[in-house]
Amino acid sequence: MNDQEPKIYLLPNLMTAGNLFCGFAAVLKIIEASVLDATGRSTIMNYHMALAFILGACVFDLLDGRLARLGGHESPFGREFDSLADVVSFGLAPALLVHQIVLQDFHRTGWVIAFIYLLCGALRLARFNCLSIEQPHSSSEFVGFPIPAAAGVIASLTLLMLWLNEGERTIGLWKFVLPPILLFLSFMMFSHVKYPSFKGLGWRSQRSIPRFLIIILVLIFAAINYEWMPALLFVSFLLYGFIRPFLSKPLRDEIEEELPPEHTDLIS
Repeated sequence: MNDQEPKIYLLPNLMTAGNLFCGFAAVLKIIEASVLDATGRSTIMNYHMALAFILGACVFDLLDGRLARLGGHESPFGREFDSLADVVSFGLAPALLVHQIVLQDFHRTGWVIAFIYLLCGALRLARFNCLSIEQPHSSSEFVGFPIPAAAGVIASLTLLMLWLNEGERTIGLWKFVLPPILLFLSFMMFSHVKYPSFKGLGWRSQRSIPRFLIIILVLIFAAINYEWMPALLFVSFLLYGFIRPFLSKPLRDEIEEELPPEHTDLIS
């Protein structure tokens, strides 16, 4: 038996496989939409399904890291597998989605804009993996906007646009907001704006009953109002990086569920 064979932990990597499947399914639905009538109801249904798969990939991506840290099963294989899945689900799928919806109207310029986002996403993941090797201990911060959140912004805003134009069978003029957002997110992924990783918030986190109930109510409210609530949450997270430096440390730690140093071994 080869001693150099990488360890593969089942449950976290199953979540990563779910992430990859969602990205693959989203790409298929976008391709199906491209061969249908641009104003047909089937096209809009395919867009809705593609958006649901991208947002589903975000959920799987959140779970795989949590499960790996919970069981102490973080591994180089899991990190690389996760990044490969992320390139498909959060790089290729959103870029293809925005290209199909609006960028194809700009011909070669549209190709360039979509590719810039995909390239920046792939480079960010490669940089993250390199930093993870150099700094093996988990950081409580992301430098730059995480690519799953970037895909969440694009998917949730597109879902909001479809809702605002419900009955029109097209996204309407709002679609022209997507290319600048795509370029802005490309820049943000390589910016020095810091975002919390929320690694201190996990299965062992302790919350008071009122705050726990508030979190549950927010999640229920988001599920009921799925047309616009995810957009509010993802955009709020994007903006949080800009207001975060102006918050007091106690308030910031309370929001991000930071643990004191003596407790960090619980989440490593």
